[in-house]
Amino acid sequence: MNRHLTQKLGFALLGVVSLLVVAPILLVVAAIVVQGAPALTWAFLTEMPREGMKAGGILPAIVGTLLLTLGTGLVAIPMGVGAAIYLAEYARDNALTRLIRLAIVNLASVPSVVYGLFGVGIFVLLLKLGTSIVAGSLTLAIMTLPVIISTSEEALRAVPMEFRTVSASLGGTNWQGIRRIVLPQALPGIITGVILGLLRSAGETAPILFTVAAFYLPVLPRSPMDQTMALPYHLYVISTQVPGMPLDIQFGTALVLLIIVLSLNLVATLIRSYFRRKREW
Repeated sequence: MNRHLTQKLGFALLGVVSLLVVAPILLVVAAIVVQGAPALTWAFLTEMPREGMKAGGILPAIVGTLLLTLGTGLVAIPMGVGAAIYLAEYARDNALTRLIRLAIVNLASVPSVVYGLFGVGIFVLLLKLGTSIVAGSLTLAIMTLPVIISTSEEALRAVPMEFRTVSASLGGTNWQGIRRIVLPQALPGIITGVILGLLRSAGETAPILFTVAAFYLPVLPRSPMDQTMALPYHLYVISTQVPGMPLDIQFGTALVLLIIVLSLNLVATLIRSYFRRKREW
Protein backbone atom coordinates (compact mmCIF):
# COMPACT_ATOMS: atom_id res chain seq x y z
CA MET A 1 0.00 0.00 0.00
CA ASN A 2 2.79 2.40 0.90
CA ARG A 3 4.62 1.51 -2.28
CA HIS A 4 1.47 2.16 -4.33
CA LEU A 5 0.97 5.53 -2.63
CA THR A 6 4.62 6.44 -3.21
CA GLN A 7 4.25 5.61 -6.89
CA LYS A 8 1.17 7.82 -7.18
CA LEU A 9 2.93 10.68 -5.43
CA GLY A 10 5.91 10.26 -7.74
CA PHE A 11 3.71 10.38 -10.85
CA ALA A 12 1.89 13.41 -9.48
CA LEU A 13 5.18 15.20 -8.80
CA LEU A 14 6.43 14.42 -12.30
CA GLY A 15 3.17 15.74 -13.74
CA VAL A 16 3.49 19.01 -11.81
CA VAL A 17 7.12 19.44 -12.90
CA SER A 18 6.18 18.74 -16.52
CA LEU A 19 3.38 21.28 -16.32
CA LEU A 20 5.74 23.90 -14.85
CA VAL A 21 8.13 23.32 -17.76
CA VAL A 22 5.53 23.24 -20.54
CA ALA A 23 3.20 25.99 -19.32
CA PRO A 24 5.59 28.94 -19.86
CA ILE A 25 6.34 27.69 -23.37
CA LEU A 26 2.66 27.43 -24.20
CA LEU A 27 2.05 30.90 -22.77
CA VAL A 28 4.82 32.40 -24.91
CA VAL A 29 3.53 30.67 -28.05
CA ALA A 30 -0.04 31.77 -27.27
CA ALA A 31 1.08 35.38 -26.77
CA ILE A 32 2.95 35.35 -30.09
CA VAL A 33 -0.04 33.87 -31.92
CA VAL A 34 -2.60 36.24 -30.38
CA GLN A 35 -0.57 39.41 -30.93
CA GLY A 36 1.03 38.41 -34.21
CA ALA A 37 -1.96 36.93 -36.05
CA PRO A 38 -3.48 40.32 -37.01
CA ALA A 39 -0.28 41.21 -38.88
CA LEU A 40 -0.33 38.06 -41.03
CA THR A 41 -1.74 39.47 -44.24
CA TRP A 42 -0.81 38.65 -47.81
CA ALA A 43 0.88 42.04 -48.12
CA PHE A 44 2.94 41.43 -44.96
CA LEU A 45 4.24 38.15 -46.37
CA THR A 46 4.85 39.22 -49.98
CA GLU A 47 5.87 42.90 -49.95
CA MET A 48 9.21 44.61 -49.39
CA PRO A 49 9.72 46.59 -46.16
CA ARG A 50 9.18 50.33 -46.40
CA GLU A 51 9.60 53.44 -44.25
CA GLY A 52 12.54 52.05 -42.31
CA MET A 53 10.80 48.66 -41.85
CA LYS A 54 7.83 50.28 -40.08
CA ALA A 55 5.55 49.45 -43.02
CA GLY A 56 5.35 46.95 -45.86
CA GLY A 57 6.22 43.29 -45.54
CA ILE A 58 9.04 40.93 -44.65
CA LEU A 59 9.49 39.02 -47.91
CA PRO A 60 13.29 39.51 -48.11
CA ALA A 61 13.71 38.16 -44.58
CA ILE A 62 11.56 35.10 -45.33
CA VAL A 63 13.39 34.34 -48.59
CA GLY A 64 16.77 34.89 -46.93
CA THR A 65 15.95 32.49 -44.09
CA LEU A 66 14.81 29.80 -46.51
CA LEU A 67 17.90 30.25 -48.71
CA LEU A 68 20.24 30.04 -45.72
CA THR A 69 18.48 26.92 -44.42
CA LEU A 70 18.67 25.32 -47.87
CA GLY A 71 22.35 26.21 -48.24
CA THR A 72 23.10 24.86 -44.78
CA GLY A 73 21.37 21.58 -45.61
CA LEU A 74 23.16 21.17 -48.94
CA VAL A 75 26.52 21.41 -47.18
CA ALA A 76 25.87 19.87 -43.77
CA ILE A 77 23.71 16.85 -44.63
CA PRO A 78 26.13 15.04 -47.01
CA MET A 79 29.16 15.84 -44.86
CA GLY A 80 27.44 15.01 -41.57
CA VAL A 81 25.85 11.74 -42.67
CA GLY A 82 29.05 10.72 -44.49
CA ALA A 83 31.13 11.33 -41.38
CA ALA A 84 28.62 9.39 -39.27
CA ILE A 85 28.77 6.43 -41.67
CA TYR A 86 32.55 6.40 -41.47
CA LEU A 87 32.62 6.61 -37.66
CA ALA A 88 29.88 4.01 -37.17
CA GLU A 89 30.77 1.49 -39.87
CA TYR A 90 34.43 1.85 -40.89
CA ALA A 91 36.49 3.58 -38.20
CA ARG A 92 38.29 1.42 -35.67
CA ASP A 93 37.66 2.00 -31.98
CA ASN A 94 40.97 3.55 -30.95
CA ALA A 95 42.27 6.67 -29.23
CA LEU A 96 41.97 8.77 -32.40
CA THR A 97 38.30 7.98 -33.05
CA ARG A 98 37.47 8.49 -29.37
CA LEU A 99 39.19 11.87 -29.54
CA ILE A 100 37.20 12.75 -32.68
CA ARG A 101 33.91 11.83 -31.00
CA LEU A 102 34.83 13.89 -27.94
CA ALA A 103 35.64 16.85 -30.18
CA ILE A 104 32.28 16.50 -31.96
CA VAL A 105 30.40 16.46 -28.66
CA ASN A 106 32.32 19.51 -27.45
CA LEU A 107 31.71 21.39 -30.71
CA ALA A 108 27.95 20.87 -30.30
CA SER A 109 28.07 22.97 -27.11
CA VAL A 110 30.16 25.84 -28.48
CA PRO A 111 28.22 29.18 -28.40
CA SER A 112 26.95 30.26 -31.79
CA VAL A 113 28.77 33.60 -31.59
CA VAL A 114 32.07 31.69 -31.70
CA TYR A 115 30.99 30.07 -34.97
CA GLY A 116 30.12 33.53 -36.24
CA LEU A 117 33.63 34.80 -35.49
CA PHE A 118 35.08 31.67 -37.09
CA GLY A 119 32.97 32.30 -40.19
CA VAL A 120 34.22 35.87 -40.43
CA GLY A 121 37.85 34.82 -40.14
CA ILE A 122 37.73 31.84 -42.51
CA PHE A 123 34.98 32.42 -45.06
CA VAL A 124 34.59 36.21 -45.16
CA LEU A 125 38.24 37.31 -44.81
CA LEU A 126 40.55 34.39 -45.60
CA LEU A 127 38.58 32.87 -48.49
CA LYS A 128 37.33 36.34 -49.52
CA LEU A 129 33.69 35.26 -49.90
CA GLY A 130 32.54 38.51 -48.32
CA THR A 131 29.32 38.88 -46.38
CA SER A 132 27.24 36.61 -48.56
CA ILE A 133 24.74 33.77 -48.55
CA VAL A 134 27.59 31.34 -49.27
CA ALA A 135 29.60 32.52 -46.26
CA GLY A 136 26.53 32.44 -44.00
CA SER A 137 25.48 28.98 -45.18
CA LEU A 138 28.98 27.55 -44.68
CA THR A 139 29.15 29.04 -41.19
CA LEU A 140 25.76 27.62 -40.24
CA ALA A 141 26.75 24.26 -41.76
CA ILE A 142 29.88 24.08 -39.58
CA MET A 143 27.70 24.87 -36.56
CA THR A 144 25.14 22.22 -37.54
CA LEU A 145 27.57 19.39 -38.32
CA PRO A 146 28.16 18.15 -34.72
CA VAL A 147 24.42 17.61 -34.15
CA ILE A 148 23.96 15.76 -37.45
CA ILE A 149 27.05 13.60 -36.98
CA SER A 150 26.22 12.59 -33.41
CA THR A 151 22.56 11.74 -34.00
CA SER A 152 23.24 9.99 -37.31
CA GLU A 153 25.99 7.86 -35.78
CA GLU A 154 23.71 6.83 -32.92
CA ALA A 155 20.95 5.95 -35.40
CA LEU A 156 23.35 3.79 -37.44
CA ARG A 157 24.67 2.02 -34.36
CA ALA A 158 21.12 1.29 -33.22
CA VAL A 159 20.52 -0.93 -36.28
CA PRO A 160 20.98 -4.56 -35.15
CA MET A 161 24.23 -6.22 -36.26
CA GLU A 162 22.18 -9.11 -37.71
CA PHE A 163 21.26 -6.94 -40.71
CA ARG A 164 24.93 -6.52 -41.59
CA THR A 165 25.66 -10.20 -40.98
CA VAL A 166 22.86 -11.37 -43.29
CA SER A 167 23.99 -8.95 -46.00
CA ALA A 168 27.56 -10.23 -45.81
CA SER A 169 26.42 -13.87 -45.82
CA LEU A 170 24.53 -13.24 -49.07
CA GLY A 171 27.70 -11.97 -50.75
CA GLY A 172 27.11 -8.25 -50.40
CA THR A 173 29.97 -5.86 -49.84
CA ASN A 174 30.17 -3.69 -46.76
CA TRP A 175 29.02 -0.62 -48.69
CA GLN A 176 26.12 -2.50 -50.32
CA GLY A 177 24.92 -3.59 -46.89
CA ILE A 178 25.16 -0.05 -45.55
CA ARG A 179 23.47 1.59 -48.54
CA ARG A 180 20.65 -0.90 -49.06
CA ILE A 181 19.96 -2.18 -45.56
CA VAL A 182 21.52 -0.17 -42.73
CA LEU A 183 20.82 3.34 -44.02
CA PRO A 184 17.10 2.74 -44.75
CA GLN A 185 16.67 1.27 -41.27
CA ALA A 186 18.47 4.21 -39.65
CA LEU A 187 16.66 6.92 -41.64
CA PRO A 188 14.17 7.92 -38.88
CA GLY A 189 16.99 8.75 -36.49
CA ILE A 190 19.08 10.43 -39.18
CA ILE A 191 16.16 12.61 -40.26
CA THR A 192 15.58 13.62 -36.66
CA GLY A 193 19.19 14.76 -36.32
CA VAL A 194 19.14 16.61 -39.63
CA ILE A 195 15.97 18.52 -38.77
CA LEU A 196 17.23 19.37 -35.28
CA GLY A 197 20.37 20.81 -36.81
CA LEU A 198 18.52 22.76 -39.51
CA LEU A 199 16.02 24.13 -36.99
CA ARG A 200 18.87 25.44 -34.87
CA SER A 201 20.47 27.09 -37.89
CA ALA A 202 17.16 28.65 -38.98
CA GLY A 203 16.76 30.41 -35.63
CA GLU A 204 20.33 31.59 -35.02
CA THR A 205 21.25 35.26 -35.08
CA ALA A 206 24.93 35.55 -34.11
CA PRO A 207 26.49 33.55 -37.01
CA ILE A 208 24.51 35.35 -39.72
CA LEU A 209 25.03 38.71 -38.02
CA PHE A 210 28.74 38.46 -38.86
CA THR A 211 28.61 36.70 -42.22
CA VAL A 212 25.48 37.48 -44.25
CA ALA A 213 22.62 39.37 -42.59
CA ALA A 214 21.83 42.90 -43.72
CA PHE A 215 20.26 45.48 -41.42
CA TYR A 216 17.90 46.80 -44.11
CA LEU A 217 17.93 45.47 -47.67
CA PRO A 218 14.50 45.75 -49.37
CA VAL A 219 15.46 43.63 -52.40
CA LEU A 220 15.70 39.90 -52.99
CA PRO A 221 19.17 38.36 -53.43
CA ARG A 222 20.14 37.71 -57.04
CA SER A 223 23.26 35.64 -56.40
CA PRO A 224 24.70 33.35 -53.71
CA MET A 225 27.35 36.03 -53.22
CA ASP A 226 24.78 38.65 -52.19
CA GLN A 227 23.82 39.72 -48.70
CA THR A 228 20.30 39.08 -47.53
CA MET A 229 17.94 39.82 -44.68
CA ALA A 230 16.97 36.93 -42.38
CA LEU A 231 14.11 36.53 -39.94
CA PRO A 232 16.12 36.01 -36.70
CA TYR A 233 18.30 39.08 -37.28
CA HIS A 234 15.38 41.08 -38.67
CA LEU A 235 13.38 40.31 -35.52
CA TYR A 236 16.30 41.43 -33.36
CA VAL A 237 16.63 44.66 -35.36
CA ILE A 238 12.98 45.69 -35.27
CA SER A 239 12.71 44.79 -31.58
CA THR A 240 15.76 46.65 -30.31
CA GLN A 241 17.22 48.97 -32.94
CA VAL A 242 14.24 50.73 -34.54
CA PRO A 243 12.38 53.15 -32.23
CA GLY A 244 8.63 53.36 -32.60
CA MET A 245 8.30 49.99 -34.31
CA PRO A 246 4.65 48.77 -34.15
CA LEU A 247 4.21 45.77 -31.90
CA ASP A 248 2.08 43.91 -34.44
CA ILE A 249 5.02 43.88 -36.90
CA GLN A 250 7.34 42.55 -34.20
CA PHE A 251 4.98 39.79 -33.13
CA GLY A 252 4.01 39.07 -36.74
CA THR A 253 7.67 38.51 -37.65
CA ALA A 254 8.12 36.23 -34.63
CA LEU A 255 5.01 34.30 -35.63
CA VAL A 256 6.28 33.78 -39.19
CA LEU A 257 9.57 32.42 -37.85
CA LEU A 258 7.67 30.18 -35.45
CA ILE A 259 5.49 28.88 -38.29
CA ILE A 260 8.54 28.06 -40.42
CA VAL A 261 10.18 26.17 -37.55
CA LEU A 262 7.00 24.26 -36.68
CA SER A 263 6.42 23.44 -40.35
CA LEU A 264 9.89 21.92 -40.62
CA ASN A 265 9.15 19.95 -37.46
CA LEU A 266 5.86 18.70 -38.91
CA VAL A 267 7.49 17.64 -42.18
CA ALA A 268 10.24 15.84 -40.26
CA THR A 269 7.68 14.06 -38.08
CA LEU A 270 5.70 12.87 -41.11
CA ILE A 271 8.82 11.64 -42.92
CA ARG A 272 10.14 9.96 -39.78
CA SER A 273 6.80 8.24 -39.16
CA TYR A 274 6.68 7.00 -42.75
CA PHE A 275 10.12 5.39 -42.59
CA ARG A 276 9.50 4.09 -39.08
CA ARG A 277 6.46 2.17 -40.34
CA LYS A 278 8.64 0.59 -43.02
CA ARG A 279 11.33 -0.39 -40.52
CA GLU A 280 11.69 -4.13 -40.04
CA TRP A 281 12.71 -4.21 -36.38
